[in-house]
Amino acid sequence: MKSYTAFIPVSPVKLAISALFSILLFNSSCSDPSTVGIELAPGNNQIGVFYKEFELDANVILLDSFSTTNSTLLIAGHEEDDFFGVTEATGYSRMYLDVTAQRPRNDAIYDSSFFSLDIVSVNGSDLKEPKLYSVHRLSEPILDTAYYNFDKLAFLPQPLASTEVVFGETKDTTLIFPLEESFAEEMFVKLSDSRQFQTLFQFRDYFPGFAVKARKGDNTTAGIALGGETSMTFYYHYAGDTSASEFTISTFSSRSFNGIQSDRSGTPTSIVTERGKTYDVGQIVGMKSALAMALKIDTSPIDAFLDTLTRVTFNQVNLNIGTIEEQDKDNNPINSMVLKFIDSNNRVLISSLPGKNELHVVTDGQPQVIEDENGKMVPNNLFAASAILSYNTETKVYNTRITSHVNAIYRDQLQRQDWLLFAETPTTGIDFRRSLRQFKVNKDKIKVQIIYSKTR
Repeated sequence: MKSYTAFIPVSPVKLAISALFSILLFNSSCSDPSTVGIELAPGNNQIGVFYKEFELDANVILLDSFSTTNSTLLIAGHEEDDFFGVTEATGYSRMYLDVTAQRPRNDAIYDSSFFSLDIVSVNGSDLKEPKLYSVHRLSEPILDTAYYNFDKLAFLPQPLASTEVVFGETKDTTLIFPLEESFAEEMFVKLSDSRQFQTLFQFRDYFPGFAVKARKGDNTTAGIALGGETSMTFYYHYAGDTSASEFTISTFSSRSFNGIQSDRSGTPTSIVTERGKTYDVGQIVGMKSALAMALKIDTSPIDAFLDTLTRVTFNQVNLNIGTIEEQDKDNNPINSMVLKFIDSNNRVLISSLPGKNELHVVTDGQPQVIEDENGKMVPNNLFAASAILSYNTETKVYNTRITSHVNAIYRDQLQRQDWLLFAETPTTGIDFRRSLRQFKVNKDKIKVQIIYSKTR
């Protein structure tokens, strides 16, 4: 096993590297593959500094068995796009009734009731136009099982509550709108009867939960936080008492999931039918979060380039994706991603270390391989050390440095693997489970840029 070799640049090289960034997009070619690039300091020292840029191919993949159970956010959206087609997201959740809390007495007088949705994110188009959200009573229960993005449950077509809202610049707000009167009065009678809802299970037998939906054509998706603010509240008083009392049924500690329906007919992605299989959809490729449509990146050009090199040190290696295709200013793209190692059958590779973590590209400056219990060097499986492909809102480019990763491949410490781009980071969690964010990009804008030095 070869050891990692650090590179200490001499002064002319420092100047050369600085100069490189002003001509980063310049292309050149030489007959000798090992010297392809821009020699920035020829003839004045014993080290040549070179630049190479090449493209990586990408195909679309629909992720298999993608769970959205208990993703912390419900998503309700209806979006249309010429690449992804029509995508509809429906959030499903149980509700929590605290059977130990003081409930209305049977002589309580009902006043009013409201359903609340705690909106924490909004993504879409024309946010100055009214958007409608409706809450529907489930007609079948949410079970104690895993739910996936293709799952759905039956619910009553007549909404329990609905409202229109103009978001404008407001992306976090609490929507409060009246409950349907007959349902509210029936529920209040049961809340006031001490024989009813003695256990949480009895309550859920009567009220299995709700589905929250967006209106067709609104082209907007809302993220809804579960907890005390997404709830239904009943207001009441007693005879001779003018002060109002309230009783709230929340979504605290409630099982939930997000279901996605997709109609891609007539679009480039209409050919994407089987989960877990890659598809060539043309020059434009893209990702859409809760739809679980991702990109598989063919990294074989990295091997092809490294095979042309001898006695080099990598000063900096960038992975750039973009600029991405134009989209509405309020239709924010996926914010950040990790690069999962994936095999020829599109299965994410699993570490041999305890914990069996998935393997990712590890960020610069972190060990790319670590020693296992048998003294064998294996890929680092620390997710917190993953390289993050982050979106720059000014340049509209995703970027991350993969210098240490490429160096480890070159020195036979790592075997090159293809990558699955996945909308997740160690700090933000899995965006794929809680939004419909998307982006599209021309494949010729998926590039590796390498600055390297070669000893003469």
